[in-house]
Order: sequence, then structure tokens, then C-alpha cells
Amino acid sequence: MAGQIPRPFIDDLLARTDIVELIDQRVPLKKAGKNYAACCPFHSEKSPSFTVSADKQFYHCFGCGAHGNAISFMMAFEQLEFVEAIEELAKMHHLEIPREAGHKPYVQGSVDDYNQMDKATKIYQQQLTLSATAKAYAAKRGLSERTIDKYAIGYAPDSWDLVLKQLGQSRPARDQLFELKLTNRNENGREYDFFRDRLMFPIRDKRGRVIGFGGRVLGDGTPKYLNSPETRLFHKGRELYGLFEARQQERVSQLLVVEGYMDVVMLSEHGIDFAVACLGTATSSEHMQTMFRFCPTIICCYDGDRAGRDAAWRALQSALPNLKDGVELKFVFLPDGEDPDSLVSKEGKDAFLLRLNEALPLSTYLFDRLLSEMDVTSDAGKSALWSKANEMISTIPSEFYREALLDKLANLVGRPRTVQTRTKNARAVANTPQSTKITPMRRAIALLLQQPLLAKAMPVAPELNDANIPGVQLLLSIQQRLLERPELTTAQLLEHWRDTPEYGILAKLALWDHQVAEEQLTQEFLDTFRSIEDQYLQQRLESLQRKDQLSKLSVAERHEYAMLLKAFKSK
Repeated sequence: MAGQIPRPFIDDLLARTDIVELIDQRVPLKKAGKNYAACCPFHSEKSPSFTVSADKQFYHCFGCGAHGNAISFMMAFEQLEFVEAIEELAKMHHLEIPREAGHKPYVQGSVDDYNQMDKATKIYQQQLTLSATAKAYAAKRGLSERTIDKYAIGYAPDSWDLVLKQLGQSRPARDQLFELKLTNRNENGREYDFFRDRLMFPIRDKRGRVIGFGGRVLGDGTPKYLNSPETRLFHKGRELYGLFEARQQERVSQLLVVEGYMDVVMLSEHGIDFAVACLGTATSSEHMQTMFRFCPTIICCYDGDRAGRDAAWRALQSALPNLKDGVELKFVFLPDGEDPDSLVSKEGKDAFLLRLNEALPLSTYLFDRLLSEMDVTSDAGKSALWSKANEMISTIPSEFYREALLDKLANLVGRPRTVQTRTKNARAVANTPQSTKITPMRRAIALLLQQPLLAKAMPVAPELNDANIPGVQLLLSIQQRLLERPELTTAQLLEHWRDTPEYGILAKLALWDHQVAEEQLTQEFLDTFRSIEDQYLQQRLESLQRKDQLSKLSVAERHEYAMLLKAFKSK
């Protein structure tokens, strides 16, 4: 979705937004030298370690490591997706979000859309109180009034036009009901209610607004569950049933991912109020991003059959690119024929929580699954395991998780542990730990990020693209972007690398205290850049020397070789 919003609009939005004012409205700030400070809104602390830089338009917490620009803050503080954060900032500035040509327009829901969904919810809730059959079914399933009210559960009666009659009293209203999939139309144009004779589960977004419904048939009809189709309000690949309700608790340290609406509500019925469910789709990367922003631990709970284990494997693959430091992913598999709804009803809360306490860590499940598919008693099996595991581990942004998993992999195949390098120079620098000594390349990138005007002082040297120096392509990319857009600030520049492997290291380097006096910055940067050039020239000289030994130098290369020799001898 992010790619559909033009990059210049995002840059302009950040330029219009004063991050100090934005954060101060939510977290009162105090002046602290050039910056502003407060107690961090993302973790508990007694003394302020959260700083906001007006110059860089960037925030950073020295306690928990939270950092970013205005968009990042809105995503973290308000628990919004990227596009939702853009929407909120755009509303603040009374701007309409443009869309790039060639993409399907991103249609925002109107206030009236949400009002209609709320009215439909109330209709269904009222119908549940009026239907003896629906009330008996809810009681049979063990749903109390408390749980029914908490999740606003209702009933769609076996009627063709109840919602249509009450909410569709004009042509525009009927069109709206159809677009929101509260009603349907056949090929003859006849309109009728979309949901009929079903227990209704309203699906709320993170702000508590109803955006869709799930309906469960009361008897043996099919389909057993019927979900709202995709609408301008409802996108099932991004939403989680029960997340809004889970967020209403004062403190939640973990989320339990289950498969169905009834699993969520029955767990809540038994006092387990941190379950969420995907909406008829596999657990996606967006789901994982949302959950990890909300709490540090996610437990995926699936049936123990083949389908459940395949669903868990897909969830693991979606989670790997979102495994950052401080988060944890675990897996629980239930006995055959059981789901959370049935199991918690049979064995109770304490026994079910005990199962969660014994959940498999990510590393255990990952290698158990791979080992079940490969015979590591043979060299071919070890090679296959090495290749597949390395491919998966390389997608993890957390250095701690990568290193731990690579150590375990080396032990499994009986191979000495070697330092992993990525195929691209920029990715190699992206994985450098913050505690590692600052290299000339990292110093150059940090200075350029923090002082974008240095891009004009930096020589244009496209030949460095051929250098075997980690991070050189990233440095040149940043320079090129700044030469094209010299007005970009640090915060705007970082936004260009969001959702890339390089973002993490760039954010850290943007915060690095270089301790260079302002009047010496340009000279320091150029000296650092020259040391990178020298490293490249040394590599080039060695390459020409090897080629000369084979008598394969061209006339131009021989001239270059002589010039490089002379230059290095004169140093």
C-alpha cells in the first residue's frame, strides 16, 4: 500500500509536520539543550531518556531504542498502519492524499460508512435479544451476557430484507449498503440482506469502529462461517478479530493467535482475554507487524493436524522479516480434533494456560520442521538443510536471532560457524551491530545522513560501485538521492529507506554521536571519504597486479597500473 502514495507527497507531509509539536501534543516535552526530552511513552521509566530533535525531525529513546520520524511515531504511539499514519498526518494539514497512476485508488471510508456499520451492529444485537432460537444457541455454546456485550455479538434473522428496509430508505443509502456488503444484488437487480440466520460477530478496527462482520450459521448449513467481502472499510489481510478488545486491558504482554471467532470469544469467556484471530486468511506479514507493535510476545495456536502445522509454517515465514530485538514468537499445537473453543471448555483456564507456558520457541519449531523434511544423516541432506535454513534466517532483521539460529544450524550439520555476509554490500553494512567499532564507511554514512548538505561536497565517484567495500553502494545511493533532492532532511531521507534491510542501520547511524565540531564536519567527512577511495584504489591495484602476472593487461589498464603504482609509492 505504501508504494501507491507518491514519494514527493510523503516528503512534503514530513516537511509540513513539526515533530516536536506533534509529539508534545501527546507526550509533554521539556527543552533540554538543542533537543527536547520526556519520559518515554513506549516503556516505563522514572527519568527521561526519550529525546526529540527539532533539527533532524527525529525521536530516539536511549532506554528502549524506539526511534523514527513523525510517521514512525504515529504508527507506534497510535498503533496505526503506515497508510493510516499518513492519513492522520494528512488530516492534520487538511491535505488530500494523491495516488500514483497505475494503482487501484485507495478509497477511504467516510464517517457515514462507519455510522451505517454501527447501526447494522445495533440491529443485529437487538435481534439476538428477540430470537429465542439464537439465544438458545448462544447459551448452548456457553456465551455469557458479559462476553456477548464485550464483543457486541448479535443475530441476523432469517429474513431477506431486515437491514435493507431499516437502513436503505433511499437509492444512495441502498448503494452504500451494497458497497459495504451489508446487502447483495442478484443478476436481476433484486436486493437482499447479505447475512441471514447467523450469529453475528462484528469485526472492529484498531480504533473500535465496526468495519465488517463474521456470521456463523446456527445449524448445519454451509458455509459454516461467512465473512464480509473486501470493501473500502474492510481488508481481511490487515485486520485481526479481537485485537481491539484485547487492547482495552491495562497491560498485555502476549497475544494468542487462533483460527476462529468462537475461539476468541470462548477463551475470553474463560478469562483468557488476549486472543485474536485472522479473518479467514493465513497469518500475513502485516498481521505480524501489527501484533509485534502491540506486544512483544506472540503465541500461534493451531490444530495438530497437517492443515494446522502448514498454517503454523506459513505464520513463521510471515514472522521472520518482523523479528526484531525484544520480540518473541512461540507455537502451540493442540490434540487432534480439538480447537481452543472446545479445549478450554473441557479443561478450563489453568490447564489451557499451562499449554501456553510450554509453547515451542521459534528456533525449536523451525528446525523441527526442517529436520522432518530432510535426512541430515547424509551429506545431501545436510547441504539442503544448510541452504534452506540460511535462506530463511537471512530475512530476519534481528542480529541476535540470526546469530543464535546460525549457531544452532552449524551444530546440527556439524559445520564450523563462519561469519555470514549478505550478497549486497549495502546489506552487509545493515547487519553491523551497533557496538562494533565505527568503520570509515559507517562514519561517512552517518555524517552524510546527519548533515545532508555534505552530499554536494562529496565527489561524484560512480567507479566506487565496483568496490568490494560493505556499504559503498548505500553511501552512493544516499548521495544520489540528496543531489536529486537537496532539500531533504534526515527524517525525510530515512523515510526513503523504510521497509528496506538498510533502514535499521541507517536509523542507528542517524543517531550516532560523531563528536565532531560543526566547523570541522566537512573536512572530517572528506577525509573519511578519501580513506574509502584509497581502499578502493588499493583493491584496484591488487587486481591489476594479478592480471599483469598473467600478461593480460590492456594498454589502458597498463597505464592505469603505472599511475596507481606511482601514487601509492609517493604516499
